[in-house]
Amino acid sequence: MAAKSFDVVVIGAGPGGYVAAIRAAQLGKSVAVVEREHLGGICLNWGCIPTKAMLRSAEVFHLMHRAKEFGLSATGIGYDLDAVVKRSRGVAGQLSGGVAHLLKKNKVTVIMGAAKLAGKGRVAVTTDKGTEDLTGKNIILATGARARELPGLEADGDLVWTYKHALTPKRMPKKLLVIGSGAIGIEFASFFNTLGADVTVVEVQDRILPVEDAEISAFAKKQFIKQGMTIMEKAMVKKLDRKAPKVTAHIERGGKVEQHEFDTVISAVGIVANTENLGLEELGAKIDRSFVVTDAYCRTGVEGLYVIGDATNGPWLAHKASHEGVMVAELIAGGHPHAVDPDSIAGCTYCHPQIASVGLTEAQAKEKGLDIKVGRFPFMGNGKAIALGEPEGLIKTVFDAKTGELLGAHMVGAEVTELIQGYVVGRQLETTEEDLMATVFPHPTLSEMMHESVLDAYGRAIHF
Repeated sequence: MAAKSFDVVVIGAGPGGYVAAIRAAQLGKSVAVVEREHLGGICLNWGCIPTKAMLRSAEVFHLMHRAKEFGLSATGIGYDLDAVVKRSRGVAGQLSGGVAHLLKKNKVTVIMGAAKLAGKGRVAVTTDKGTEDLTGKNIILATGARARELPGLEADGDLVWTYKHALTPKRMPKKLLVIGSGAIGIEFASFFNTLGADVTVVEVQDRILPVEDAEISAFAKKQFIKQGMTIMEKAMVKKLDRKAPKVTAHIERGGKVEQHEFDTVISAVGIVANTENLGLEELGAKIDRSFVVTDAYCRTGVEGLYVIGDATNGPWLAHKASHEGVMVAELIAGGHPHAVDPDSIAGCTYCHPQIASVGLTEAQAKEKGLDIKVGRFPFMGNGKAIALGEPEGLIKTVFDAKTGELLGAHMVGAEVTELIQGYVVGRQLETTEEDLMATVFPHPTLSEMMHESVLDAYGRAIHF
């Protein structure tokens, strides 16, 4: 059978791949997208979206327990874990179906199967009907990543879980160990802790949420401990002894190994790119610790081959993958898009309290030798935060003292994952402290704290 020919072949239909395919189609290109599992990828089916649905259930449950504070009464409060999971899966299913509709609407050919690069501009797809050959002047690889597994700590789906098992839990853990305190680990720790599990988080670095500003990490840690979590920093799980229904974890800290018993372990120790057995090396692409090496425009050095999203350089976030997809599609169509700047990509963690950040931390700015001004504003000084019953939080801004450039913004507290975009837009427009000070923020809103944090950096805060 003759190979089907396209202008662009996209491998992987996650938030990078399906967006790249749609944008290329909008720009008049003939496009095929190959997906081996689910349209929408990990993000829509097993990541960002279903976790947010589950965390929303936990948030409502938490608020129900606080009813009295708000002059309300709620009795017999409980939850049905299966129903929480069912809602989460329904949300994921609805969005995955939406992606199928969008691809069809934009006349993108969808092929379900496993792809392999069969040579320059050639893709072989193994489907349930056999092998299909495609040719494409341009190939966009968007194969994503999977959970990293450490020797001896591998998931078995029963006692030891990855994020996938945690999204469809067989039972409610009573005593839970979470290995790793990045966004995934902390979100699951927060979810199960809110529903009543006794949660311990083990982090090998000297603080939890190690990519965040140290002050934000410390604030979050204090809140998690207040909520009943046990946090173990500078600690490492050396071994797991599994004897159903218990797991004994050997945790090394300060040169001593302690043994702790749990009924469930969630391993959240990073990711590995899905880049093996694709024929990348044969074509001459370079791979570094599973990730394909690319330039700022996602070019691999192999003519016509681009790699976007979690399969290449970090930050490994869905919104970065989508933006790279648009950038590459525009590049292929002869446009001149801006390269994606990793320092202008916000990171969001949907635990309780939420955490969000963009740009340089205070420590990173100092390491670069920059002369900086730092502003802070606590939620306690904001009328809307107090009215919401959410007075615990902090907004921190970092400026270049010489130029007034907003170098970074870091937040912890209610709804900060929504607020952060204000600073992201500010950075994109190359705003200075003067522009932000001259902006009128509506009252009463949480966003006013963003204004006050800027004012504080210059000794001008009004309400603090």
